[in-house]
Amino acid sequence: MGYASTRSLALTGLTAHIVDIEADAAPGDSELHLVGLPELSVWPARARIRAAILNSGTAWPDARITVSVTPMIPPVYDAAADLALAVALLAAAGAIPPERINGRVFLGELALDGQIRPIRGVLPMVAAAVRAGISRVVVPAECAREAAQVPGAVVMPVTQLTDVIDQLRHGAFRDQHAQEPDPAPSSSFAVDLADVPGNQAARRVLEVCAAGGHHLLLSGDGPATMLAERLPGILPPLTDEAAREVAEIYSLAGRLHRAPGITPPLSAPHHTATAAAIFGSVAGNRPGAVSLAHHGVLHLADAPEFARTVLDGLCRPMDSGQVHLAGHGRSIRYPARFTLVLDARPCPCLEQRECACTPEVRRRYRARLALLLSRVAVRAPVEQEDRAAGTGEPSATVAARVLAARVRAAHRLAETPWRTNAEIPAPDLTTRFSVAPEAAELLWSAVTAGLVTADGMPRLLRVAWTLADLRGADRPQLDDAAGALELWKGTDGDGAR
Repeated sequence: MGYASTRSLALTGLTAHIVDIEADAAPGDSELHLVGLPELSVWPARARIRAAILNSGTAWPDARITVSVTPMIPPVYDAAADLALAVALLAAAGAIPPERINGRVFLGELALDGQIRPIRGVLPMVAAAVRAGISRVVVPAECAREAAQVPGAVVMPVTQLTDVIDQLRHGAFRDQHAQEPDPAPSSSFAVDLADVPGNQAARRVLEVCAAGGHHLLLSGDGPATMLAERLPGILPPLTDEAAREVAEIYSLAGRLHRAPGITPPLSAPHHTATAAAIFGSVAGNRPGAVSLAHHGVLHLADAPEFARTVLDGLCRPMDSGQVHLAGHGRSIRYPARFTLVLDARPCPCLEQRECACTPEVRRRYRARLALLLSRVAVRAPVEQEDRAAGTGEPSATVAARVLAARVRAAHRLAETPWRTNAEIPAPDLTTRFSVAPEAAELLWSAVTAGLVTADGMPRLLRVAWTLADLRGADRPQLDDAAGALELWKGTDGDGAR
């Protein structure tokens, strides 16, 4: 009879923490007691571990086994610590030398036949282990390349509990080495702005929103989806830190194979999606569509068709850059700083030529977006495709101007925590980053005339700064303020609706 300890990890949101797993084998009835797991998870975990050990050809210890997890795993246990629980149990019972499970982290869910199943969230968990000074990680073979993306991690892939037991008995894991990470993925967006004919006003506001990080409304029955899909292609590539954050979110969602690499992500949920699909789930510790758009674009096609709870619930992430969820005895946060693109038809009709909607129906339809639109700084009409208009500038040309504007903004914001003009708090727009007096006078006159609310004034100032960055000016002038006002109204440069 003996004692053994090892380590695993648990996730709360994207935050992973080390858990110490201790096992003690004492004379007595052949029983397994699990301490530190959520109450509803104890019996299923105990059944999985017992079946996996027996089906791996190892005799069940003839002892009273107690396995303790410290700190206690969150109320929703995702089975990621199954493998660690099993090896600690076997080491305490003498089936594995206890000293050989030290200095490693074990991750993996056990199947009843002893197979080690893949788990979600390997990337943030392995990163947390390396930060804690534990570089050797044992993970399911299907998760090995994912784990290898963490610099400094020595990954040991395993497929069966039998293999783990055998390799620990013989003193070393076979093929223990630093895995080669996957090659950098190519861009997920093989679309170009040149594919969208005409719509010069919409193309212009797409550039403004990319340069300043502003939210956007596209109105009309034109190719709004085509335009939204091309917005990530003109955004600057993600920094290493941002790409890591996005990859960790996709890892937790179980979709790392679809992570966009250094290309900003595009998340486009259907209007029938539930609130849990949009914002995330506490029960499953799974991020939603808004977090999958972190550092990228969230596109809501036919926005008024979404549930009112979803539309109104988007306001908080738009303001704070994160999603806060509570339930099942815990509170979690997911990052969600995105550029929102709404597109909306004038009314619920799919065929505008035969529309019989009354003005009241149209008003109610668009009123569903009222709360969201108070946070949208830029609006533009989208017209039906006009092939005679010819092709516009390609994405690469527009992206170069966007990048130059972002560089100017980054230089101005270097001593602040903000990355884009859209993130600058309202007080700093009138003190730290002041516009030309005549520009401020024009915008305040719009507020006085009732064209813009007082809450909308900071959004106009942010757009004015972006317009100034795009033309290389030191600060917004009268033309920039006028341009911001036109974009707020939803008109192009010629005043057309």
